[in-house]
Amino acid sequence: MKVPLLDLKGQYEEIKDEIQEAINEVLDSTRYIMGENVTGLEKEVADYCDVKYGIGVASGTDALLLSLKALEVGPGDEVILPTFTFFATAGVVSRLGAIPVFADIDPVTYNITPEEIEKRITDKTKAIIPVHLYGQPAEMDKIMELAEEHDLKVVEDACQAIGAEYKGEQVGNFGDATALSFFPSKNLGAYGDAGMVLTNDEELAERIKSLRVHGASPKYYHQEVGYNSRLDAIQAAILRVKLKYLDQWTEGRQRVAENYDRLFKEYDLEDKVVTPKKKVDDSTHVYHQYVVRVENRDELQKKLKEKGISSAVYYPVPLHLQECYEDLGYQKGDLPVAEKACGEVLALPIDPELSEEQVEYVVDSINNFYE
Repeated sequence: MKVPLLDLKGQYEEIKDEIQEAINEVLDSTRYIMGENVTGLEKEVADYCDVKYGIGVASGTDALLLSLKALEVGPGDEVILPTFTFFATAGVVSRLGAIPVFADIDPVTYNITPEEIEKRITDKTKAIIPVHLYGQPAEMDKIMELAEEHDLKVVEDACQAIGAEYKGEQVGNFGDATALSFFPSKNLGAYGDAGMVLTNDEELAERIKSLRVHGASPKYYHQEVGYNSRLDAIQAAILRVKLKYLDQWTEGRQRVAENYDRLFKEYDLEDKVVTPKKKVDDSTHVYHQYVVRVENRDELQKKLKEKGISSAVYYPVPLHLQECYEDLGYQKGDLPVAEKACGEVLALPIDPELSEEQVEYVVDSINNFYE
């Protein structure tokens, strides 16, 4: 049996006709940059996330970068962020000349904790980037209390968490700005790079709109040096089609996660496999990834591959130990929770269309490994 991590080809086949029609309409219009599909998508995603403004940009990385730039983060500023996340979260800070300050994570949710943030606030701290990792929101109420107390900006990294809720409110409604990624493997994925900034601040939205087109407003009149970060019209058209299916796909991911949870209990694997847990009952997990913690992770991954089961490690090395950040002076052992997680986490297949039989095949294979 083959069990893919995510079956993008199968997903495409299901909506192929709608996708092709949307692409053909863009081609016929010859409006390939910005245009009505971009503005349409911006409104639809903003409405979906219950925020006032969406600004389409070229990638999730650019969504983070332009948000920080618009919030005046620059050389010498410190930005607190988790060490256990995709590199872009820190990379954008460095590109602005600011200093990433790495924090440890909660061992249950893998998200940055308010306590870790508070320990690292200095008079140089300008902003916080909480990451809603794997699709589960960080503790945003406590994080926002800290931000307000210390007059700090907050950019939510929701690149893995579109549609997730924290205490009944959608991610994207807490910080000054929020970054979304539409990378192909995301819950709402384009057929190339694409991203969006969400905000409820009209002035901030207007500045980001200017920054994405070289700092011009109107065209050819440049108030500042910006970026070339426009959302491609074809990608926007594709995303408008796929957005209609997002709730259905999210429910599919949650159903697959529930099957994993149930089967790991039935197989009595709870002492060998630590499954995802929620810390806040009235919050939702959209399962961009279903990540477990296991013993002998690398050996298990090899055996699963031999059985036709795909898996992935997100992430094998924490950011504070990456070679490019050696100059910051972090040492092994500085952020032990994240370092331990890097040796134990394994993302299992979470395609929304996985059958119960496929999920049981995965769990049974893991059980056989530990017998």
